[in-house]
Amino acid sequence: MFLEVYEFHYKPVPLLAGAVLKKLSHVSNSKTYISLDLGLSLSRVTIDENYIILEDYGIKLPLSKILESKVKENSVYAIINENIQELSLTTKNKYYKLKASYLNKAPTLEISGIHMHRIKGIDPWKDSLLKVKKTRIKKGNIVLDTCTGLGYTAIGALRFGAKHVFTVEIDESVLALSQYNPWSKFLEDDRVTILLGDVFEVIDFFQDEIFDRIIHDPPRFSLAGHLYSREFYRKLYQKLKPGGILFHYIGSPGWRRRVNMVKGVMNRLREVGFYVKTEPKAQGVIAFKPRI
Repeated sequence: MFLEVYEFHYKPVPLLAGAVLKKLSHVSNSKTYISLDLGLSLSRVTIDENYIILEDYGIKLPLSKILESKVKENSVYAIINENIQELSLTTKNKYYKLKASYLNKAPTLEISGIHMHRIKGIDPWKDSLLKVKKTRIKKGNIVLDTCTGLGYTAIGALRFGAKHVFTVEIDESVLALSQYNPWSKFLEDDRVTILLGDVFEVIDFFQDEIFDRIIHDPPRFSLAGHLYSREFYRKLYQKLKPGGILFHYIGSPGWRRRVNMVKGVMNRLREVGFYVKTEPKAQGVIAFKPRI
């Protein structure tokens, strides 16, 4: 096995949630400001009887294109060459899409119907920052983010002061889609290294006691049970510095099955040497590596 670094390149194209596209298709002879990057900024648009004119991009989108398309309200659409393109990918076994759970906020990633962030009562960006906050990242920390996804936790770690973030993603389709997401564009930073592969194996390339903090936000147990194993927790323990902190997200399915899931995770973390406490608000546990 070799270690492959992924070169992330943000693709700045105008994006609109399906709900916004539908609304615009019923407006005419108007000038207004809307977000073309899912809430990060505002852009001026002009709407006449036939076109939506995206002035900042020099694009004239025919209203007929919207009316002819089967626009889904919670999908995210890119405007490319005056065409509407849903931000989704289909592979042999999976279907990926960016989902606008909230208007003008960071989207989530949906893989074959499973959301990669909490969306009930909290938007994906706030959900990710809560995980980062619980990890107690300090200025100058070296951080491991075990599962990149859309990169929100890696980006959040930088904002909390991390010196460098190593983030690992097993699925290149996820990264390909994230390159169109404006909220993911901050992964294009010299302080972020994206590694392709299964973190269970990738972590072996790092020297022991290199990380100050680890954010472990794996897929649900049924999809990646090895990332909940005692063997993997032992690897995390070895790579964490004495006094280091690990935040392990478990998620609402695991939290509802508290006795089976959370207790099992905590027991295995303790068995490899961690001190552990629950964080119900963040639906995870915090594990501390002793200094001695």
